Order: sequence, then C-alpha cells, then structure tokens
Amino acid sequence: MNIAYWIVAGLLALFYLYAGTLKVIRTRDRLRPMMAWVDRVPLPAVRALGAVETLGATGLVLPPLTGVAPALAPAAALGFVLLQTGAMAVHLTGEDRRIALNIALAATAAVTAWLATGPLTH
Repeated sequence: MNIAYWIVAGLLALFYLYAGTLKVIRTRDRLRPMMAWVDRVPLPAVRALGAVETLGATGLVLPPLTGVAPALAPAAALGFVLLQTGAMAVHLTGEDRRIALNIALAATAAVTAWLATGPLTH
C-alpha cells in the first residue's frame, strides 16, 4: 500500500500544486480559458483557493515523507474531497455543467485518504 499511496498521492499533489500555483499567480483573464467559473468568484477567493490547494499538496507529501505529523496526510486528502464537492456545487449552479474532472479528483482524493490510513514509511 505504501507504493500505491506514493503514486496516487504524488500525482494528486502535482495536480494541485500546478492548479493552485496558477490560481495564485495568474490574472483572471489568463485563468478564464481553463476555469470558466473565475468570473463568478472574487479574485481574492480564487487566490485563497490556490493557496489552500498548494498547502494541501504539501500536506499529502511532507508529513509522511518526514514522519512529522503523518496524520495530516489523510486530513489533506479528505480536504480535497470536500474541496471538490464544493467545486461541483459551483459548476452545477453556474452555466458550466462539466464535473467529470471534479468527480475523478474527489475519487482520487478519497482513495488517497484511504491509502494514507495504512502504514506510511519513508
């Protein structure tokens, strides 16, 4: 399960690190082609969401890697499940009904949380 965790958590962390960094540094105009919802959310909230995503990505990797507070890894994964649940609500209440990526990310985060409850060694 250790190898499975690192594969799934590593891919999830890379995705959220990338997406979160974009939300933190890009302008609304540069985010719009990828994220149609950015016009409905205040820019400070988009930036905060990006910061949460980058911190969550760090929480998936650093605690089990260092052995310091490894319980943060499943908490970060569950946080991503909640984040994607909220993202689906935002998509479904707007004009954008495409939530396949959100469902896949929520499922991946749920699997990561489950794998993180097993023994993680570095």
